[in-house]
Amino acid sequence: EEYRGLFDDDLISIIVYGSAASSDYIHGRSDINLLIVLTEEGIEDLDKAFKTVARWKKKRVSTPLFLTREYIENSLDTFPVEYINFRSAYRVLYGEDLLGPLNFRKEFVRLQCEREMRGKMLVLRQAFLDTEGKIAAIKNLTGQSLKAFLAIFRAILYLEDLDIPENSRALIKEASKITGVNRAIFHKLLELKEGKIKLRGDQILSFSKEYLKETRRLVKFIDSMGG
Repeated sequence: EEYRGLFDDDLISIIVYGSAASSDYIHGRSDINLLIVLTEEGIEDLDKAFKTVARWKKKRVSTPLFLTREYIENSLDTFPVEYINFRSAYRVLYGEDLLGPLNFRKEFVRLQCEREMRGKMLVLRQAFLDTEGKIAAIKNLTGQSLKAFLAIFRAILYLEDLDIPENSRALIKEASKITGVNRAIFHKLLELKEGKIKLRGDQILSFSKEYLKETRRLVKFIDSMGG
């Protein structure tokens, strides 16, 4: 209602996506992510939303992703993985469903997967060294990277014409069947992120090395998809 009051006819849709639209949501821990679609005219007046964004951030609603219909239509070849992930778990709160009808060319999806994974692998290696072996820093690094890998898993299932589970554990299970990655590593990473388990210092270091090994395995799999 607040966003409708701010943008009136320039508001096309409000969509909640991610964990808040799935069984992964943990009350008081998970953020709530919104995709807000405005007209071309409305997107020029984002300053209207300063106070509303700030107020809802106090209630774990992340700064919304503001897009236009034109931007979505013109970026399907550049960011298909992002849209596949939006669509894997979402609910329309207001207005049009702009995600459901989207179609993606598989060659663009595979190319983005390769680009993202090669980039992530390099960044993870460098960041791993930057931790200087400090356990807290290593734990933070691995936890922050999980979201990116889940996004790639969803894209891979899309490329294989398979249903994409909303639940992260089911997603990891299905993706591991196809890619050959060690799903136990990703399940453990998910449990660490959720605060369900804790690892000692020596376990964190060993776990991180195994995690880096799985990133290489995933890159090789994506390469193989290119023929």
